[in-house]
Amino acid sequence: MRYPDGGGLTATQRIRRERVRNEAADLFTRGLTARQVARRLRVSRKAAYAWRARWRTGGRAALRSKGPSGRLSRMRPAWRAWLATELDRGPAAHGWREDQRWTLARVATVTARRFHVRFSPARVWRILRQMGFTAQVPVHRAAEREPHATARWYEETWPRVEQAARDQDAWLCFADESGHTLRPPKARTWSRRGHPPFIRTCAKGSGRISLAALVGQKPGHRTRLVFRILSHHGRKGEKKGFRERDSARLLDAAHQQLGGNIVLLWDNYTHHVDATMQELIAKRSWLTVRMQYRPGLLDGFIAETGLPLTTP
Repeated sequence: MRYPDGGGLTATQRIRRERVRNEAADLFTRGLTARQVARRLRVSRKAAYAWRARWRTGGRAALRSKGPSGRLSRMRPAWRAWLATELDRGPAAHGWREDQRWTLARVATVTARRFHVRFSPARVWRILRQMGFTAQVPVHRAAEREPHATARWYEETWPRVEQAARDQDAWLCFADESGHTLRPPKARTWSRRGHPPFIRTCAKGSGRISLAALVGQKPGHRTRLVFRILSHHGRKGEKKGFRERDSARLLDAAHQQLGGNIVLLWDNYTHHVDATMQELIAKRSWLTVRMQYRPGLLDGFIAETGLPLTTP
């Protein structure tokens, strides 16, 4: 029989297992052999022979459950509830701001500070597994994200933007840039099973890949995605990111593929608002920049609009 993550059987499993042993005792009383009992109850022959030996020695009483093995855990149920709440708050709430990951050593330290009981890393691992926590790779989320500003923008500004695109019979496009290091973090942290944690990070490093993308949407047409990739390895004279003319070339490619006017929404990145970019925008009569929003709002309001991000 397979055991749960914490080792041993739960109370329900012990009751179920004792019921199987009682059925085995009834079969032994009827004269069935250990092999026949193992085949009928779908247990191993070793277990059937062991049960028969105990039944011959002490009868049915010898097959009763002896309860959980080992001594009771010092991690009380109330302590586990408190620990689950603190783990959800994150390591930053306990002073670890430079690296927001739960490790076994940190969980042991938090428990020792609160209850003055020190658990070994192996014991902490078993406790976390019993509580339903697993080691997972965290999902990074922009520190600039503002949920309340996102909701307010979606309620107040988004209807006007949609109306402007309809009046011009134009494609409504969202554009943004993102950078990714060439060596992504692989460390894991502890969180509830099926709920990966979110960690606010700032990526730094010389080797990186920059991505500029534009998502276009228009009623009666499928959603379109246009993107460009730029690699940076720290070499002399190599561009570190997208500049004004790179953004203009991306917009030209989008105009060629979409075949219509564009109402563009992007953030107030420096290269989006400077004089060079404004001059490039003015030369394109088919392009209208309706709004420049703060960084961090893009992922929020695109999720609110429900736009599918499928490629052509």
